[in-house]
Amino acid sequence: MSKRPANLIAGLDVGSSAIRIVVGQIIAREGRSGEPELQILGAAETTSEGVHKGAIKSIEDTVSSISACLERAERMIGLPIDRVYLGISGVHIISKNSKGFVAVSKADSEITPDDVNRAIEASRSIATPLNYEVLHIFPKGYAVDDQTGIKDPAGMTGIRLEVETQIILGSSSQIKNLTTSVYRTGLEIEEMVLSIIAAGESALTSRQKDLGVILVNLGGSTTSLAVFEEGNVLQTAFLPLGSEHVTNDVAIGLRTSIDLAEKAKVEFGNCFSEGVSKKDEVDLFELGSVEHELVKKRYLSEVIEARMEEILYKVDQELKLIQRSGLLPAGVVFIGGGAKLPGLVELAKKVLRLPASLGYPLNILSITEKTNDLSFATAVGLVKWGCESLYGGHRVSLSAASFRGLGKNVGRAAGWFKKVMKDLIP
Repeated sequence: MSKRPANLIAGLDVGSSAIRIVVGQIIAREGRSGEPELQILGAAETTSEGVHKGAIKSIEDTVSSISACLERAERMIGLPIDRVYLGISGVHIISKNSKGFVAVSKADSEITPDDVNRAIEASRSIATPLNYEVLHIFPKGYAVDDQTGIKDPAGMTGIRLEVETQIILGSSSQIKNLTTSVYRTGLEIEEMVLSIIAAGESALTSRQKDLGVILVNLGGSTTSLAVFEEGNVLQTAFLPLGSEHVTNDVAIGLRTSIDLAEKAKVEFGNCFSEGVSKKDEVDLFELGSVEHELVKKRYLSEVIEARMEEILYKVDQELKLIQRSGLLPAGVVFIGGGAKLPGLVELAKKVLRLPASLGYPLNILSITEKTNDLSFATAVGLVKWGCESLYGGHRVSLSAASFRGLGKNVGRAAGWFKKVMKDLIP
């Protein structure tokens, strides 16, 4: 296998139902020498074993799944992969609002980038639950003396600088289990990124983030969401419900096996029963049942709709917590395997009272059709995140992984994980 080129970027998405790797390469744009452009070279996926609701249940099985996916990706591109941008998700992730304030250091009271960094660092003093680690810090807004609502205070004049942040934390044990699983495959972790935030890099435009939008990832056993407004992360949340729960409901409703229920859901399911004819039927024998059994497509859709409605109502509850229910101009954007179900957009418009759409990756050069798959939005987003990190692009939503100038206690996520986690791994 050829030697790995220096400009290769890989994103690893470890999900509860599938492991996905997307590999991209930085190339020079035609006619604009030196300006980087991302091209996707390959994408691979394997069934996920050892992961449930975003948490590692078996390191051995997880290592095996990641290794199998890695091998497929390397065969596809004909190049070795030795480091990845790793997505992290799961119900163990929590978020807290915090504030930090500092006195402006310069004698002339001009606010410097160092002052901004110190204020952000000060917001980390929030009481962290036992056995939790800070993953990201998202600045939401600044105040200089009595002036609030400031987006970028650098260069302004004042005595006191205050920042309001959202801090994302993850369970130390789950972080260690995930990083251990990755390291045991021989991979290095470039950065660890909250999956739903990384997905926003590929599925959302800057204008959507400015206007106000919610990104919803309908995974296998969990649903994650992130709310953006004025370019900032307003809220993140994780729900212990996903497309597997829909499949379970179908299995119970049709009195059939999980495998048959999954086939019925994928091939004939619909989230919006109003658009399904009451007369249309499906014969379960065609899906592999041992006997002929006719099922109304309308009934199948009603079963699916009931569970999807529940998930969407819980999404709306998260919006109500931040007073944004029905008030996001750019609406809701769906990604993930669960978003492939027909009728989701129509149902979401009804339940959430917002514009709704599917979040196919944006502005991507690719030689593989898999990048147009909603299931790959997170892995593609991780590659785009890596591109922005490496080549100095501006990331609208800052994170702890982006704070290269905060000093020894913060640093990049890559450095943090390599230094801390490797010491913990036996």
